[in-house]
Amino acid sequence: MSNKIRKGFTLIELLIVVVIIGILAAIAIPKFANTKEKAYLASMKSDLRNVVTVEEAYFSDFQIYTAGTGSNLAGVGVQMAPTNFVPSAGVTVVATYTAPGWSATTTHSGTTKTCAIFINTPAIAPATVEGEPKCN
Repeated sequence: MSNKIRKGFTLIELLIVVVIIGILAAIAIPKFANTKEKAYLASMKSDLRNVVTVEEAYFSDFQIYTAGTGSNLAGVGVQMAPTNFVPSAGVTVVATYTAPGWSATTTHSGTTKTCAIFINTPAIAPATVEGEPKCN
């Protein structure tokens, strides 16, 4: 008999490693999807806070709030006239003037959830507290 030294892994060892990697991937993928959803919601809330600034600046100049739609889908930004506000990538903002205040809602192309905010008008779902952006 010859003394051959074999180097490498057995089939069982390789299968065990593949199973472990599969288990780790099954745990990590849903966590990653949840993180993307949170990022979309944060982007929509940020745009709502920016709309507050835009609306108040417009009111300061013209003593009236404005209404309009702005979007930034597929890299094409559409300004929310007459304020020239362009939302974040993938976000659509719809502002509505209801004397004496206004409300706004946002949607994102990457999620089905919506966010809203209102100032000096009746509550608009999902927002329940005036001036606080809220998502469903």
